[in-house]
Amino acid sequence: MSIPAQFNAKEAEQKWYNYWMENDYFSSKPDHRTPYTIVIPPPNVTGVLHMGHMLNNTIQDVLIRRARLKGFNACWVPGTDHASIATEAKVVAKLKSEGINKSDLTREEFLKHAYDWTDKYGGTILEQLKQLGCSCDWSRTKFTMDEDMSASVIKSFVDLYKKGMIYRGYRMVNWDPEAKTTLSDEEVIFEERQGKLYYIKYQIEGSEEFLTVATTRPETIFGDSAICINPNDERFTHLKGKKAIVPICGRVVPIIEDDYVDVEFGTGCLKVTPAHDVNDKELGNKNNLEIIGIFNEDASLNSYGLHYQGKDRFVVRDEAAKELEALGALAKVENHINKVGTSERTKAVIEPRLSDQWFLKMDTLAKPALKAVLETEEIKLYPNRYNNTYRHWLENIRDWNISRQLWWGQQIPAYFFGDGKEDFVVAETIEEALKLAQEKTSNYQLQASDLRQDADALDTWFSSWLWPIAVFGGILDPENEDFKYYYPTNDLVTGPDILFFWVARMIFAGYEYTGKKPFNNVYLTGLVRDKQRRKMSKSLGNSPEPLQLIEKFGADGVRVGLLLSASAGNDIMFDEELCNNGKSFANKIWNAFRLIKGWEVAEIVQPESSKVAIEWYEAKLQKTLLEIEDHFEKYRLSDALMSIYKLVWDDFCSWFLEMIKPAYQQPIDKATFDKAIEMLEANLKLLHPFMPFLTEEIWQYIAERTPKQALIVAEYPVMTSFDEKLIADFEFASEVIAGIRTIRKEKNISFKDTIDVMVINNENSSTHFDSIILKLGNVVVLEYISEAIEGALTFRVKANEYFIPVSGTIDVAAEIEKLKEELKYTQGFLRSVQGKLSNEKFVSGAPPQVIDNERKKEADALSKIATIEQSLKSLR
Repeated sequence: MSIPAQFNAKEAEQKWYNYWMENDYFSSKPDHRTPYTIVIPPPNVTGVLHMGHMLNNTIQDVLIRRARLKGFNACWVPGTDHASIATEAKVVAKLKSEGINKSDLTREEFLKHAYDWTDKYGGTILEQLKQLGCSCDWSRTKFTMDEDMSASVIKSFVDLYKKGMIYRGYRMVNWDPEAKTTLSDEEVIFEERQGKLYYIKYQIEGSEEFLTVATTRPETIFGDSAICINPNDERFTHLKGKKAIVPICGRVVPIIEDDYVDVEFGTGCLKVTPAHDVNDKELGNKNNLEIIGIFNEDASLNSYGLHYQGKDRFVVRDEAAKELEALGALAKVENHINKVGTSERTKAVIEPRLSDQWFLKMDTLAKPALKAVLETEEIKLYPNRYNNTYRHWLENIRDWNISRQLWWGQQIPAYFFGDGKEDFVVAETIEEALKLAQEKTSNYQLQASDLRQDADALDTWFSSWLWPIAVFGGILDPENEDFKYYYPTNDLVTGPDILFFWVARMIFAGYEYTGKKPFNNVYLTGLVRDKQRRKMSKSLGNSPEPLQLIEKFGADGVRVGLLLSASAGNDIMFDEELCNNGKSFANKIWNAFRLIKGWEVAEIVQPESSKVAIEWYEAKLQKTLLEIEDHFEKYRLSDALMSIYKLVWDDFCSWFLEMIKPAYQQPIDKATFDKAIEMLEANLKLLHPFMPFLTEEIWQYIAERTPKQALIVAEYPVMTSFDEKLIADFEFASEVIAGIRTIRKEKNISFKDTIDVMVINNENSSTHFDSIILKLGNVVVLEYISEAIEGALTFRVKANEYFIPVSGTIDVAAEIEKLKEELKYTQGFLRSVQGKLSNEKFVSGAPPQVIDNERKKEADALSKIATIEQSLKSLR
């Protein structure tokens, strides 16, 4: 089989992915093996691959492929999330472009459009993940709106309601006026924005006096129910019990007292708008104030806004300010920076709104989740600095608003049958609901047509919090074989931005429904940023197209480029050059393979140097295996890859192959060749999780393989004991070889010309690698001596002195002058270092590592001076 001169990434990717799929290597079924399970963080069903997905899924694929090689029953469950707000917004926009309003459709008609949309665009991202090499069990692909997944969500809701953990409440919620739905606290992103502080004058009823109030929102004066002063503020003591007139609308409101008011902020008094501010709502409840909701669903003003009815809140802000000024009721306006809540999905400014919603009590759910991460460490976060963030959120958690005013999602299984707020039942089916309603009302004439199901849908996260359980059917049937075998899962790989949205909530659900953790470890990736540290985004135009990167550098090159700089939890400063490095690494391995396969093999005696080289590389491989295991245990995948990278590039390609390479146009002995192939195959096994396509391609070129012998299902190298001294001895020998090569280069001694080397072995160093020194230094004689050689070139390795007798090719006089110049420079350098070390101020003030560094410079300079002086003595 002829080997191409270059690795064709595109051809290999298509060929081997198809091969893996055809042979069903990715699928998993319960058997006698230990399971290793990962569930994918389900991306938006209508989403496309971006750099964050590339990083996250490459890490998951590395973990799953490695587990497969190590003999585990590896199961990686893929799937997508229906992303209720984002997807519904896209469907609404599409309908609008066709002249159709959502309000003109029935729920069923709208859902048909939504399913058509997801059928057309859904799953694109999963197909793109295949191009990256992701080895998911595609037969297990789940969608959060699948029939069984939805049934799990509904069953969960009913169960929690029966336990008294879900309740319906009239609360102040976060309202997204663009999506026209509520949001949980975690879906609100606070941004610092430049705004204004408006000083509005309220006339005291029955007098000419005015009270000035500072507000950032003059448009809400139409909902004012009171003015509040601090009872301890002497400036306003005379106003206690009086009333004020709200400008523009002319409403008379009471002046109330509460020490909540900050006397230092603004004017020291507060306008109270209970319908549109959480804190104002509490003041309203304490003082039985009127609650006046002034906004429509889209944040335009309703009839309470008088002549501003129908206008947007921000338009009214400007226009009302002008009217207040015209009325003489605007004292002044100042610039003011404040934090504004925005919708994570639509970016719209959130409006506090009173509404009947469904809530899930979080206090009891949070307790086992806190204990699992922070006390028993049943679940470990990597890096563990996120433990503090996790603790803060769980210890300050509020009840979760789980209802959304959307149609795309699981419809809340609550059925209303009367006019009162408590006239409803909760059930998995309308048949069960009817039975419960009849029992509740004692009206057995009640019909299914008399029931009205709650129009709201459940929050997307209320479906995805069940993901590790539901994908294996654990909610509907906890005794099924898959669930009992695969759950709990092993590792979760996700971003820290959804630590609360998803990770913590999955932990809640795991303990609530199974009494077990949902996973053992959570690997939190960093954000992918550009070279200027900016987060990559389409709006900034700084995010490369992932599929174009794969086209340019190959999937393996992109995977290596991403992972080499991706330490857990730390952001990646992405540069395309990283992917180019990955591509270069692939080419290096390919060329090393072609070199080996290009050698003629013969049944001849194995050289001593090859025996020693094999012995050393086997030890080096074992040491690297130990390092890799340690890195993986600590989820340092970047470090694990770097260890393999160095092993392959430096130890295998740069040293091992040079050690065993036959002489020009000479054959290699079969024993050495077979070992070289064995070592190459071990390297490929280590590399396969990171570079699946290249490694499978080389593996299949090495020999004819059956499907059962494919690299993807090969056996990972087994760790054995190794000789550390052997590795240390080679490190010493490699310095000797480097010293010989430096002399050759500096003195223009051709690498084809043989030389003799004599050594005074002050270090009592091992002679085990002498055959390697002879071969790689092209040395004829390596002799151990006790006296210095006159007229020879010298170098040192630690305390050992090496002598290379001078041949007629060297200009001795010129060499002496050159060494004298080098000696002069080094002596000057030594004086400057010793000057620092003799300076008491420097020594007492500098950090210990700086002092240590200077002392090392001094020792190195002294050693170099001794070597130069010895060389000069020899040459003279």
